[in-house]
Amino acid sequence: MGANHSHGPAAPHSRGTMWATLAVIVPLGVVTLTALIWLWPTQSTSIGQPSVSLQRVTGTVTQVTLTSCPEQPPADGQPSDQQSPPDPATCGDAKVELTSGHESGRRIIAQLPSGPTAQIFTEGDDVVLIYTPKGVLDVPPYQISDHDRSSPLGLLGAAFALAVVAFGRWRGVTALVGLAITFVLLLTFVIPAILTGEPPLLVATVGSAAIMLAVLYLTHGFTIPTSMAVVGTLISLSLTGALSVAAISLANLNGITDESSFYLGMSYRINTQGLLLASIIIGSLGVLDDVTTTQAATVTELSHANPGYTFGQLYRAAARVGRVHIASVINTIILAYAGASLPLLLLISVGDQSAGEVLTNPVIAQEIVRSIVGTLGLIAAVPITTALAALASTRRARSDDSAPPTARHRRPREPLADPLANW
Repeated sequence: MGANHSHGPAAPHSRGTMWATLAVIVPLGVVTLTALIWLWPTQSTSIGQPSVSLQRVTGTVTQVTLTSCPEQPPADGQPSDQQSPPDPATCGDAKVELTSGHESGRRIIAQLPSGPTAQIFTEGDDVVLIYTPKGVLDVPPYQISDHDRSSPLGLLGAAFALAVVAFGRWRGVTALVGLAITFVLLLTFVIPAILTGEPPLLVATVGSAAIMLAVLYLTHGFTIPTSMAVVGTLISLSLTGALSVAAISLANLNGITDESSFYLGMSYRINTQGLLLASIIIGSLGVLDDVTTTQAATVTELSHANPGYTFGQLYRAAARVGRVHIASVINTIILAYAGASLPLLLLISVGDQSAGEVLTNPVIAQEIVRSIVGTLGLIAAVPITTALAALASTRRARSDDSAPPTARHRRPREPLADPLANW
């Protein structure tokens, strides 16, 4: 059967398919760019200047001198014998050579952070210190704050980039550029625009559309399958947003589940419910584009391998692949949310609460809604994208049939067997 059809380049899509695709993609790009310019933050996101000028500097620990730890006063309502004493390795002083700041090269002595959860610093560690000008506060000018993780993170980032490029080659390079564009849009548009008071849901929608258009076309090329993935992602993302609004309203969630969201709502007057909606949309985009591009590529490859497939045959074959993909992605989503919330789950479990009380807790309920809505959007993405890609591929096949006999693909006389029939 394989000898009866060509394995050369796929036939070009019909003019009608290309014009119909452009009629959707071009207005989408224009609207996204216009909204991006309109919502782009032009004012500072700061709500006021800090009363104390603090500066972060780096240094290297050259010597550690440990001393006996002082006794800790008992916490309110907790016996002293139930308290965890500080680690002896966290009590004492450290001699640090500054590697940045206006006193770079100078050696200073700073007290080690102490307490039950304090980090342990040893000789040779790179550290971050907080510098407070003399006379501003009644504290030492230099205080050790944290480990300096710049070098380890740089090495991990370099290893990640090298692995992506080594495996993906030029496609890996474009994927890294797309990743950089995602970070730039998140850090320079989405977050600042929300902090300046723009509606979080609108900002997240525009930002997600801009990320989707830039990353998908940059990574996968300006092709009809990529365009079908873009349209499928947009439709699924819109459905996810609508489901999110309905689910959050039904569950009476206000988006305030921790100190961070409470502070943002009180100090910055940010709509925390809209912020929750924005987080669902942005989080869903990362998985949606994976599903849609996979489905579009699957349909294209099936159509190229079996030019005689009809729309129904292409759709059914690719949908079977999509169902397998969705089954694994659903478990991935649930495990990702469970892993991120594991400390919270442990804290709730030690409270001796029933399963009903745990599941209806606002924090857990918020994650349940996020998981369910995101999964429903993914499920919808498979048939939508598969249908669009199958329609474009069958239109290409019909266009190829109208070509002169010498330009047509040679087709078998008997119906082709479905290679995925046994899935």
